[in-house]
Amino acid sequence: MTRSPRSVLITGCSSGIGLDAAHGLRARGWRVFASCRQEADCTRLRELGFDSPRLDYADPDSIATALAQVLAATGGRLDALYNNGAYAIPGAVEDLPRDALRAIFETNLFGWHDLTRRVIPVMRAQGHGRIVNCSSVLGLVPLQWRGAYVATKFALEGLTDVLRIEMRDTPIRVSLIEPGPVTSSIRAKAIPHFERWIDWQGSARAAQYAGLRHRLYESSGPDRFELPPSAVTRRLIHALDSRNPRPRYYVTTPTWIMGTLRRILPTRALDALIARG
Repeated sequence: MTRSPRSVLITGCSSGIGLDAAHGLRARGWRVFASCRQEADCTRLRELGFDSPRLDYADPDSIATALAQVLAATGGRLDALYNNGAYAIPGAVEDLPRDALRAIFETNLFGWHDLTRRVIPVMRAQGHGRIVNCSSVLGLVPLQWRGAYVATKFALEGLTDVLRIEMRDTPIRVSLIEPGPVTSSIRAKAIPHFERWIDWQGSARAAQYAGLRHRLYESSGPDRFELPPSAVTRRLIHALDSRNPRPRYYVTTPTWIMGTLRRILPTRALDALIARG
């Protein structure tokens, strides 16, 4: 009897980390359900041979429909879930409207939670499962001008930690990946959200926005320690294949440095270091 390939649902596969993970796991024999928020991106992935349900974290109906499509295709099984899709709203905390925070939490946290809750009963019933959440170095330490994104990642870290502890009496294993600077389109994709929500010209910090706007609109090339998305995929593979996956996977040099500094430095010293950039 031929054994069915392991199945994984990955979100945010239009580019970057999610797309590389989809290719990397398919190459290892997984049946990959590479979901995207936009139907046009799903169509492009289907043309590449992927199963690609449309899944928008901000739309509960799309979450339910996408998961139903996956389970229909696998006979009701799902071996792994990789929550990855997210976006940023650059801007000073004092300039973030309430609705902006509500919107980013819907996508970066509440949608992840909704999908995860729907998947857990499936994994319980089949007797195994892996849940991997893609966080960030900004889930470990803060960085100015990134308050909205930092808030969602800090919340994700806490929610995932509790879930991991609660799942200890089940066959479901839960891990976090903290990438740091990885080649992606998150900067370019943040521009529409910045333009929608941030009234920088009316801000008390209007003059200070010059540096932020330069980084947003004028790419200066890779960051000093930037790694390709394949570096994240390697950690993901370990989280999915290891008999005893790690609770956390650091990826880049800045993640290792900041993860260490937050444990050994007093808060004021860490604040001063971060503020210097």
